[in-house]
Amino acid sequence: MEAAGVPGERGREGGIGENDAAEAAGPDERGCPSHPLPAYGSDFLQLDADAVPVGGKTEWLARLLRRAIADGRLGLGSRLPPTRLLAAELGVSRGVVTEAYRLLTEDGHIAGHRRGGTVVVAAPPAPTSTQPSRPSGAHPSPAKGGPPTPPSLFDGEPGPDVYDVLRTSPAAIDLTPGRPDLTAFPRTAWLRAERAVLAELSAEHLGYGDPRGAPPLRHAVADWLAHSRGFRVEPEEVLIVAGTAQALSLLSPVLRAEGVDAVAVEDPGSLGTRQHLLHGGLATPPVPVDQEGIRVEALRSTGAPAVLLTPAHQYPTGVVTSGGRRRELLRWAAEDGGLILEDDYDAEHRYDRPPVSALRALLTYRVCYMGSVSKLLAPALRTGWMVPPPRYRERLIEAKRFTDLGNAALPQLVLARLMESGGLERHLRMLRRRHRSRRDAMIGALAERLPGAVVHGAAAGLHLTVTYEAEVPDRALAAAALARGVKCHPLSWYRQLPGRPGLVLGYAAVPPGVAAEGVAVLGEALRALGTTS
Repeated sequence: MEAAGVPGERGREGGIGENDAAEAAGPDERGCPSHPLPAYGSDFLQLDADAVPVGGKTEWLARLLRRAIADGRLGLGSRLPPTRLLAAELGVSRGVVTEAYRLLTEDGHIAGHRRGGTVVVAAPPAPTSTQPSRPSGAHPSPAKGGPPTPPSLFDGEPGPDVYDVLRTSPAAIDLTPGRPDLTAFPRTAWLRAERAVLAELSAEHLGYGDPRGAPPLRHAVADWLAHSRGFRVEPEEVLIVAGTAQALSLLSPVLRAEGVDAVAVEDPGSLGTRQHLLHGGLATPPVPVDQEGIRVEALRSTGAPAVLLTPAHQYPTGVVTSGGRRRELLRWAAEDGGLILEDDYDAEHRYDRPPVSALRALLTYRVCYMGSVSKLLAPALRTGWMVPPPRYRERLIEAKRFTDLGNAALPQLVLARLMESGGLERHLRMLRRRHRSRRDAMIGALAERLPGAVVHGAAAGLHLTVTYEAEVPDRALAAAALARGVKCHPLSWYRQLPGRPGLVLGYAAVPPGVAAEGVAVLGEALRALGTTS
């Protein structure tokens, strides 16, 4: 993060919380002894020093703090003790408390203020372990003021609002895929870039802009694609859109006007993408995916004139389309006149494999390339880009013009400055280190808690796909997990064809200890369902 360091501690900007400052002032100002206290325990939350485990002290303390925030013992605005004082009372190193506070800061539950100490700023839904017992199969009660969890969420086929419903369903641990670590958003760098842009911005740039996107951002995106995705385009070829979702919404009527009535999709493949295509009036025949990518002969057999692919990191299996399959796809596009919609949704997030170039680098006229910063910075920015084949460019610009007159100019200019300054590249390097450690923690927890499961797609991305042999439907498992306070996606949501049960688990947005807790709950739920099936 680019925030001011650990809450209540000396951070990068030299801040110190009032609690720690007062502690450092000595006994005359606080009445606190300057020597370490005997480790009998703490009045704070009645923490017992004898209950401190031999191992996992940080996770133990973080779990108790989360529970206290969730059940209201630590309400919004409550101040946490200084790290040195709490460590002395519990008989642990100060680093244990500091790390526990850091984990809660990453969760967004607490924040450090230079003069105000470390305070609670957000409360999660209460963990299920603190809720009263309820009948088997019942759904958890919502947090106060929150929406109820609909009992039909995992029954039948997912509706168009399924992601919205799941997002607002209460849970203590959220392992839904596709979420970047939003606590890592580079606030300081973004503000610096915004100030620089505003200092130079003329009044005329605050008027209506080019519907294709602000020229500085189109230049920056063209440079980004050249050095990170392996193909060169002119800025005039780039169209700035509100993410891949809008790119598909703009494409659908353009394709229908050309007589395209179906876009084949990978199976398993993105449910959200499929829903957008269906909403746009396009059929979505499924094409199976194997260890080399989409099966091109099966694609041909659908008769679909277009296909949507995630070739650099197939969603959700993580397969990289092999060189052989890429050549087959190019032959299909050239010989059959097929159109490839390339969704390059998270290609930058790779850990254990070399970079994979975009399909657009191989075939200019038959590939419509789409990308965004939703997985790199934040979905809330609603900023992405597309590089369509020349034959579609003018019609897509017209569709964009009459949809919204173009994206908001100021965020485009700030993002362009961030890209040109190298700030986005630095942010990506930081994310790779953080995501790798979180991925490793989840894989370790899966090996321990779900030893028979198979993990797919670990070399890149923000999620893992896990399949298992048990005769337990994955929607039943996802429902049982939610009833226990853990959100995840059943793999069957991503399928139109039959296949093994599984789960799709996001790891980027959860600290390692939290991910391990969530996986433990999944293991308990699977074993419980297995004994009753």
